[in-house]
Amino acid sequence: MHVVIMGCGRVGAELAKHLVARDHSVAVIDHDPESFRRLGADFDGQSVTGIGFNRDTLLEAGITRADAFAAVSSGDNSNIIAARVAREVFNVDTVVARIYDSERAIVYERLGIPTVATVRWTADRFIRYLIPEENGPVWRDPTASVSLIEVHVDASWIGQPLKSLETATGARVGYFMRFGLGTLPTESTVIQDGDQLYMLVTDDTAGTVREVAASVVEGNE
Repeated sequence: MHVVIMGCGRVGAELAKHLVARDHSVAVIDHDPESFRRLGADFDGQSVTGIGFNRDTLLEAGITRADAFAAVSSGDNSNIIAARVAREVFNVDTVVARIYDSERAIVYERLGIPTVATVRWTADRFIRYLIPEENGPVWRDPTASVSLIEVHVDASWIGQPLKSLETATGARVGYFMRFGLGTLPTESTVIQDGDQLYMLVTDDTAGTVREVAASVVEGNE
C-alpha cells in the first residue's frame, strides 16, 4: 500500500514508522520541516514540506496512487479539509481523520469519513486506570459515540432471557462473563447468578440502561 500521512507530530511519526516497518510505502506531509526529525535518520519513506490540503503538496506526496490517507495534524479544521480533499478530489478509498472535538467527529462520521476523537477516548482510558471502581466505560470507540459498559442487574433478572433485558433497556449485550469466561450471547441465553453483563450504549442512554437493569423485573415485585 501507499499511504499519505498529513502531520508529523508524535502520532503521525509513529504511524509512519509502523507502516514502513510493515513494508508499506509512506509519504509524510508537514508544514514544518523540523518535524521530520521525529521520523529518525533511518526512515525509508518520503517527507514532503507543505500544507496537507494543498493540491500540489498532495500530488508531490503521491496522492493519485495512494491507497489510504491519514490526517493526524493538531488542527481539526485542517484534518477534515485534507480528508475531504483526499476523498472527494482524489478518490482515495480509505481516509481517516484525527478529531479532537467529539461532537464534530460524529458529524464527519455521517459524511462517511472515519474519525479518531482522541480527547474523549484518552480521558476515558485514564479514568478507567486511575479510578477502576468508577462506572466508566470498559471500551469506547475512537469517535466517542459508542461505549461498552458493565451493567449490574437486579436479582429478579436471574432466570430471565437475556433478550428480555435487551428489549427492556433498548440496548444490546455485547458479551458477558460466566465462570470467568467471556461469552457471546445467543437467542436462548438466560441470565444466571454471577453473570457479568457488558452492554453497548451511547452517553445519552447509559444512565437509563443501568437504571432499568437495576430495577425489579415487571411482575416480580
